[in-house]
Amino acid sequence: MKKTLLVFTLLVQFLALGALAQQTIKGKVIDSLTKETLPGAVVSLKGAGLSTSTSSDGSFSIKKQDGANVLVISYIGYNRKEVVVPAGTTDLGSITLVSSSNTMDEVMIIANNVAIDRKTPVAVSTVDATRLEEKLSNQEFPEILKSTPGVYATRSGGGFGDSRMNLRGFQSANVAVMVNGVPVNDPESGRVFWSNWSGLGEVMRSTQVQRGLGASKVAVPSIGGTVNIITKSTDMAKGGFIYQGFGNNDFNKTTFSYSTGLTDKNWAFTVLGSKQGGDGWAEGLYYKAYTYFFNVSKIINAHHTLSLTGFGAPQYHAQRFDRLTIETYRDAPQGIKFNPNWGVYNGKDKTISGNFFHKPQFSLNHYWTIDDKSSLSTAIYYSIGTGGNEFDSNLSGGVNFDDVQYRKAGKYSPLDLDKIAALNAATTDGKAVAYLQSNRNDHKWYGMLSTYNRKIGDKFNVLGGIDLRSYKGIHYNSVRNLLGAEYVLDASNLNNPVNMAKTGDKIGFYNDGLVRWEGVFVQGEYSDGPLSTFISLAGSNTSYKRIDYFRYLNTDPLRESSWQNFLGYQAKGGANYNISEQHNIFANLGHFEKAPFFNAIFIGNQNVPNKDAVNEKITSYELGYGFRSQWLTANLNLYRTRWNDRSFTRSITGQGGARYFANLVGVDALHQGIELDFVAKPVKDLSINGMVSLGNWKWKNNLAAVQVYDENQQPVGSPIGPVYMSGLKVGDSPQTTAAIGVNYNLTEEFKIGVDYNYYANFNAEFDPTTLTKQGLTPWEVPNYSLVDVNAVFRFKLGNFKASLFGNVNNLFNVEYISDGYANFDPSTGISNASNSTVYFGTGRTFTTGLKINF
Repeated sequence: MKKTLLVFTLLVQFLALGALAQQTIKGKVIDSLTKETLPGAVVSLKGAGLSTSTSSDGSFSIKKQDGANVLVISYIGYNRKEVVVPAGTTDLGSITLVSSSNTMDEVMIIANNVAIDRKTPVAVSTVDATRLEEKLSNQEFPEILKSTPGVYATRSGGGFGDSRMNLRGFQSANVAVMVNGVPVNDPESGRVFWSNWSGLGEVMRSTQVQRGLGASKVAVPSIGGTVNIITKSTDMAKGGFIYQGFGNNDFNKTTFSYSTGLTDKNWAFTVLGSKQGGDGWAEGLYYKAYTYFFNVSKIINAHHTLSLTGFGAPQYHAQRFDRLTIETYRDAPQGIKFNPNWGVYNGKDKTISGNFFHKPQFSLNHYWTIDDKSSLSTAIYYSIGTGGNEFDSNLSGGVNFDDVQYRKAGKYSPLDLDKIAALNAATTDGKAVAYLQSNRNDHKWYGMLSTYNRKIGDKFNVLGGIDLRSYKGIHYNSVRNLLGAEYVLDASNLNNPVNMAKTGDKIGFYNDGLVRWEGVFVQGEYSDGPLSTFISLAGSNTSYKRIDYFRYLNTDPLRESSWQNFLGYQAKGGANYNISEQHNIFANLGHFEKAPFFNAIFIGNQNVPNKDAVNEKITSYELGYGFRSQWLTANLNLYRTRWNDRSFTRSITGQGGARYFANLVGVDALHQGIELDFVAKPVKDLSINGMVSLGNWKWKNNLAAVQVYDENQQPVGSPIGPVYMSGLKVGDSPQTTAAIGVNYNLTEEFKIGVDYNYYANFNAEFDPTTLTKQGLTPWEVPNYSLVDVNAVFRFKLGNFKASLFGNVNNLFNVEYISDGYANFDPSTGISNASNSTVYFGTGRTFTTGLKINF
């Protein structure tokens, strides 16, 4: 072992010394007009076969080779530039690129949703591809945003793809997520199911988190903010890479990517494929996932460019659905890795709480340069989703999967699914006494985004556009696994009350949710020297229809509801003023009304619309200050968002693990706070980034009544109320977060990073139906902090550039609660750590990977 370490050390020193012996050329690439940095620009050494890309601040470094002294710099949307490196020069300073209309400019196509530093008056944070490559490791995509002000990301139960993200205290239903400017939030519930997008980390080029009103031009913005994910496109540089990674719990990941570059006939093609899997950190959380991506682009002529992009991430993963009491984890031999939602069937591990989904999305982008003052960008997209979850049956008189008698060796052991299957086999009629079922959420979704941009003189700019969407959600429960039985007897379909359902057959419920969206927007922009302002107006019509195939006879006119239309509007404006090259201030103000979510219209999953449903009303404003210098970049933001007539769905876990849901309509909330973030570079090769976010988020009113529903969308009992929520803190995410990260280049080849995150003032999520007494306060989750470390060593492997990555997350193996659900003692009304249920966060994990570029 000692000899191996010695050889490895000598090899590292040899490679490092060899690299240091070569001269390195440095510089920064910026826009010739705005002077903004251009991250991701390709810098190549002509005739040497070497290339690199600029980092988030536009900087680059590349080793000079004998006889090669010309740099070729290219960036999508800009004219290619050649720079002669003078003899003896190592720092080229700032290199400007000029915007062009005859290159493949996917940035221009989605640029209407991208905020520009010191110009767009919004609070924004950007994660570039370099940070993603070095920091993501085996984390979920939202976790890479955890050091962003106002963001809280967690893996929930710990299963692959089960991560969630809150922004400024708002859940994902009220945070707009876009991929290349195309919205991906579920049109019915507003939620983002990250398992549908599990491959985003593979194909992301950069991500902007715009807090508050944001720069998005879609007809109605989100409430908490906007996450705009820009994927890879057709790379200007020819080449590709292979990556192989390994980690804890059999984590294994392989990725391949290749790009043709721009050919002589102005075609370009990029493809990426990835496969990963593992056992998961907690027990019984095995998974398998794939990712595929392609982009093909064509410069037709100086005025027209077409770009076709396709992306998908089929996956299957086991879940840990049930939150448990802290005492349960303490008593379990597995500790916080205990998972009650899996077992053994036919000698193999088998989850009873899994998720499977495939949601490919395709978009065709067209960019038309009409003349030197006007342009039109249009994106047509289509997405089709298939899949759902799986869970155990809950038959009256059937098997209770929570009963300890069905576990292999006591209450903390895996389920003995073979024993349950034997009960099915023993029945005389083949009818299941237990089975696995699946709630399906298939859908078909297509839309179009088109934006016209017109310059008026040197100071004015006018944009206008349309946002059209059509969505059909297909919802049903089905038989997933009969566990040896022949059929499930189901009487939920009025048109077939004696349904002997086999595997794949629909049971329980079957309905369609139809959503249509028509939006228009117009924005005027004025820019004169240090001042940039904008005023934006938008209007939209959201239409809902529900079709139920089970709960109504085919002859019943109520089987298909009428269209329910909700007109919404948005008015916002803002200004940024650059006091000097170092200081800028900005302010924005907006008010908008948006349609309530689907479940607030068809309460209780009846086709009779809720006559009391009204638009949600949001007023938001923000003040900001920015500082820029050679060694420090800092931003300070103050925000206040008032949200009236909110509607949302809250999940509830009942006795015996039964799952219920409550629709809340007419809730008011106030979210306000202050955020500070900075990046400091006090010395060469050292970068320090940090943030502090202090929130004050509270519910503002009580509710008269709340109705609860079961998994089959049936009302459970009578409405409960009144519900006393006024003055309670908004739960489900910490209101105080802080982070600091240090990245240091020990050599030009070897870089290390340390990241510290702190979470506090964290009220647990609660079931509103339990707040029927005044003065009840949900339990507060304990404060916690985490440390992650990473390292990357870049070297030459023959004629190829290679990178060796290493990551350890939660370095000190901190035991912490990432998700809490507050319960109340029925006699005392007290909510505390003893009676609440939780998910513990993931302990120490590690990965290592090798990437070879060619």
